[in-house]
Amino acid sequence: MRRVVFNNKGGVGKSTIACNLAAVSAAGGAHTLLVDLDPQGNSTQYLIGKPGRELEPTLADLFEQALGFPLYPKKPAEFVHGTRFQRLDVLPSHPMLAEQQGKLESRYKIFKLREALAQLDKEYDFIYIDTPPALNFFTRSALIATDGCLIPFDCDAFSRSALYGLLDDIAEIRADHNAGLVIEGIIVNQFLGRARLPQKMVQQLLAEGLPVLEPYLSSSVKVRESHERAMPLVYLEPKHKLTQEYIGLHAGLEARRQDEARKRA
Repeated sequence: MRRVVFNNKGGVGKSTIACNLAAVSAAGGAHTLLVDLDPQGNSTQYLIGKPGRELEPTLADLFEQALGFPLYPKKPAEFVHGTRFQRLDVLPSHPMLAEQQGKLESRYKIFKLREALAQLDKEYDFIYIDTPPALNFFTRSALIATDGCLIPFDCDAFSRSALYGLLDDIAEIRADHNAGLVIEGIIVNQFLGRARLPQKMVQQLLAEGLPVLEPYLSSSVKVRESHERAMPLVYLEPKHKLTQEYIGLHAGLEARRQDEARKRA
């Protein structure tokens, strides 16, 4: 199962959500891979504790291989790095990705990520993909390569106005390149349960029939500590309210996935 966390608006918590869901998956016993497609490399730093520029090889090397014709190409698994957390691995980002984008796009390497992940499927139960805050070559590659899409929403007026265009973009990629792509749901992030505006915005999304997932993710300073210590919440503080919300969110996604599989059987 592959999941991409995508929103073309920055600051909505894509990396935090991708890493923490991947960590919950791994802590629950599933072999899990996090693919960091964002040149900023926040997910790489979060899970490995080092920036991508200090690692070798990285996702940039995998794409560089796709641009050339090496006599003995490395397998995708050779670009993966382990973490200090059992069953949780990372295909790390690198700042060089930003420079590669134009070359990859001009040479139509848009399906290379899907080809690589198809090989990695044999080794992992779940693959989570973190994306840049833009609809560019890398996010399109991720949407083409994935089974499901999770959309972070931070209860902001700008996020809401951009949401419909984002849904149209995903629908276009589904129609043109990935008929199996499913929007698994909208993840409400930084939710302040006692504030009127967040409640109003979520109710509007629900009234419009959009797939809003529960539980909503609370706003908490514990996330900053988690980032600073390079330790996802399920390892840092398993009983914290926000940790339990991530566990509940992951459990709900899995219950829906299994229910859909039974219906198709």
